[in-house]
Amino acid sequence: MELSWVLVAGCIALLVLFDFTNGFHDTANMVAIVVACRAMTPTQAILIVSGFTFLGPLLGGTAVANTIGGFVTLDDLPAVMGISVLLAGATGAILLNVITWRLGLPSSSSHALVGGLCGAVLVAAGSEHVVLGWQALIRDGHWTGLTKIFATLIFSPLLGFTFGWGLHRMMRIMLRRAHPSANHTLRRLQWFGAAWLAFSHGANDAQKTMAIITLVLVVSGAVPHFAVPFWVILLCASAITLGTTFGGWRIVRTVGFGIYRLRTLHAFDSQLASAAVITAAALVGGPVSTTHVVSSTIMGIGTAERPRAVRWGKATEILFTWFVTLPASALLAAITYLLVARFVI
Repeated sequence: MELSWVLVAGCIALLVLFDFTNGFHDTANMVAIVVACRAMTPTQAILIVSGFTFLGPLLGGTAVANTIGGFVTLDDLPAVMGISVLLAGATGAILLNVITWRLGLPSSSSHALVGGLCGAVLVAAGSEHVVLGWQALIRDGHWTGLTKIFATLIFSPLLGFTFGWGLHRMMRIMLRRAHPSANHTLRRLQWFGAAWLAFSHGANDAQKTMAIITLVLVVSGAVPHFAVPFWVILLCASAITLGTTFGGWRIVRTVGFGIYRLRTLHAFDSQLASAAVITAAALVGGPVSTTHVVSSTIMGIGTAERPRAVRWGKATEILFTWFVTLPASALLAAITYLLVARFVI
């Protein structure tokens, strides 16, 4: 069947919707912390977070997009099949985002998108169209493909936990003789922390959608090679910011109150630790889950102070979601592809 530009436009629209749900889903990671300790009102938090989320994709480069755009190969597939694969992958990710939002679970949009693409590609074209990357790692130490993606998705929460634990221990030592009025200063500093975390979130998460939209353009022949056009960057920045503005308040309660009782110092430490990990990942082109990095830093901070006060039942629930997201989104995308293929291919 010849490529329909309606299909291309529909796929891009669906990816924009995914970017919106990404922002909607991940708002909790940035808003919950400052709202929980009353450093900002919800309206103030949304305005700050939305503004800096918008700036992240515009100023954060395209290293993450290049990583995501290179872990599947669709060049040798018929154009209509390649577009259908990308459409099905996005659909699987969106469906899982909606399900976990309804349940109030802070799952990973990054995991969902990677799992969705893998599921659709495997069903449509086979494993040879997924770039594993382990051979390049063994041969010359070069991180690429699915190996690089999995490494950053797996190790970033561990880094978040460790960095959160270490930073909070250090800050407690530094402030052990501080006057209670220091909390006022820390609340003001949280405006900076929220802005940095929002910027890093936009710089990392929006690039994933940029990559898939650019793949759509390459597969359809609209652009000759993989290079993210500026209008795609602007489109994705706008979509994720709009989603952030609406906010996922169900997940706010889980992140802000369900893992550990956050106070002013905990919140500031969590912002700094999370933003540092996510920014570093964006600079090296590693896609990470903002949700899981923030959740893990809160666990690390709680462990550094009062391990028994950490609600490990909720942490276990989040960990379960972390493991389930990839196969669940892959299954949803595979089913979607089979349905789409019946009518399109």
